Amino acid sequence: MVWERTDSAIQEMVDEAPKAKQYFSDAFDAYNRLWYHGGRYAVSEGKRETYSVEGDNAELRHYLARLARSSRCFSRCRFALECALRLFAYCFNSRQLYRQRYPAYPAHVMEFIPPVF
Repeated sequence: MVWERTDSAIQEMVDEAPKAKQYFSDAFDAYNRLWYHGGRYAVSEGKRETYSVEGDNAELRHYLARLARSSRCFSRCRFALECALRLFAYCFNSRQLYRQRYPAYPAHVMEFIPPVF
């Protein structure tokens, strides 16, 4: 996660990311000055390479109000954000597995929150 779009902050994010053969992004000019560890960087022309990422981002913003595009809802505490993302990933993945097993039965992500003791 990058809190500011400086060259050094973005380079650190790329260094920590899984290595890939290709990297795609929007046309932000700082991306042209980064080193991609042997991978090729390209500006995405259209949505072909980014639609699934944007879809995942939309799911997160839909289910987690703290990730909505309003500064009042955005979580300032990194630990709270990580906990919310982990809980969401667990519930979302559990629902996906349930849907594969029982496609005729509807299920909401909220139904897969584990009970707290």
